[in-house]
Amino acid sequence: MFQKLKQFKDLRDKAKTIQTALAQEHVEASAAWGKVKVCVDGNLSVTNVDIDPSLLAPAEKSKLESGVKDALNDAVKKAQQKMMEKMKEIGGLNLPGM
Repeated sequence: MFQKLKQFKDLRDKAKTIQTALAQEHVEASAAWGKVKVCVDGNLSVTNVDIDPSLLAPAEKSKLESGVKDALNDAVKKAQQKMMEKMKEIGGLNLPGM
């Protein structure tokens, strides 16, 4: 029983190490021809959004909304890829399919 508790603690410690390492990773993605940029950290938290002033006109609202959505989706996809790389580098949690 104590062996299982030790394994659980080791697994939890490794997960914290990975989470800390991922927080240091950042990816940037853009959309709308580079006019909308989004930065996401390795824990999938949006850290920055940059919108070109030309998209702030009322007539451009739907373009802005679409650009932000596309940039966020691209940033999350890139962050997920980086997470997988980092987990493999650190030793990961040995999950199937990694």
